[in-house]
Amino acid sequence: MATTAKEEARRLIESLPDDATWEDFKYAMYVREKIERGVKSAREEPLLTTEEVFAEFNLGDEA
Repeated sequence: MATTAKEEARRLIESLPDDATWEDFKYAMYVREKIERGVKSAREEPLLTTEEVFAEFNLGDEA
């Protein structure tokens, strides 16, 4: 069952310590958004192999 953004925001708030600041909340939201974008990207876009990453950065076979 999919959860709504509102439900996820509530969970995030509840996971923060009682003395959390607005900055703590904003950072937690930022991290959550970045993770969700990364997961979505990994699902939708082709992933590179280790060899492709090494080739892109001219690293040779140093693995």
